[in-house]
Amino acid sequence: MLQSSVEHYPSNTEMTSLLKPGASSTWHNEGMNCFDIIGDVHGQGEKLKGLLKRLGYSKSSGAYRHAYRQAIFVGDLIDRGKEQPTVLSIVRNMQEAGAAQVIMGNHEFNAIAYATEDYRHPGHYLREHSAKNNKQHKWFLEEFTSKEQAVLIDWFKSLPLWLDLDEGIRVVHACWHESSKHLVEQSLVAGQLTDDILVEAATTGTDLYNAVEVLLKGPELSLEQYGLPTFLDKGGDPRKRARIRWWNGDGRSLSDLAEIPPDATDEQGVNYPQFEDAPCTESDLAYAYRDTKPVFFGHYWRQWPPKKVFDWTDTTASVDFSAAKGGPLVAYRWDGESTLTDANYMEYPGNTNLTTR
Repeated sequence: MLQSSVEHYPSNTEMTSLLKPGASSTWHNEGMNCFDIIGDVHGQGEKLKGLLKRLGYSKSSGAYRHAYRQAIFVGDLIDRGKEQPTVLSIVRNMQEAGAAQVIMGNHEFNAIAYATEDYRHPGHYLREHSAKNNKQHKWFLEEFTSKEQAVLIDWFKSLPLWLDLDEGIRVVHACWHESSKHLVEQSLVAGQLTDDILVEAATTGTDLYNAVEVLLKGPELSLEQYGLPTFLDKGGDPRKRARIRWWNGDGRSLSDLAEIPPDATDEQGVNYPQFEDAPCTESDLAYAYRDTKPVFFGHYWRQWPPKKVFDWTDTTASVDFSAAKGGPLVAYRWDGESTLTDANYMEYPGNTNLTTR
């Protein structure tokens, strides 16, 4: 199902590699200082091919390449869509050719946990094989043979959780948070994540679990702490916590940082109350990004077109605009600017009037 590159990566069941930010530098072609940061693909193979073509990448010697740019994928390549073999073949071939770098998303981490038996409880896995989880991984499980799945899980394990590039940008799947990054780095053994530590990272309540959750799923705040009721998400599930809009570094109040859908209701179906402009706690404010080095992220299912503060700021930019839910697959074209701009977004399908560079 995958091209021959599937067999290129050897299996390693004893030690799994979680590369530090600089460890991916061998993938970076010399002299390439312009990057196209691509959002969550989620099995959308045709959209990925269309976006790469629109960005000026063409296929040569088995991989999509650009003459002087490099793609960076923010993770969540899998699940949701039915074209996962196409997506993973394209991305892995690009990575192998030096035309792309790739970081881990929460769906890759979930796949690792789903496939990894919990040695403390024989017959059980780090991610439960429940009806809900089986449904989420349905297309990954159906589109690849067991052998292919094992090879891909080993590749997922090799992906870094973030990039901090000397060229001037940072990339993470869900949240750039120094304390969480530091804890993950301190947990590595000789720069690697052992199976023992993988168990800790997948065990609810441990410090390492919490750190990985922040990096791959983003921080949340307690609504009860602010005197607010539970709200129902789009799936009808009750939520007692709200995601933090950490990328708004100027945010100080609840309205600045709490991610609650504008059409949300409480558990009785009543429109969610307008919350007061109350100041956030110091612990919640600690997640806000206030550095000047630009950071790019995915994960949050934004709605196109991008809106300043809600989706991007001068130093932060989301590239996930719900490609698997009818939205476009999006890239941000970074050319070295220290102040980000929505003019550098490009989507597929779409009509953005940007010159292909």
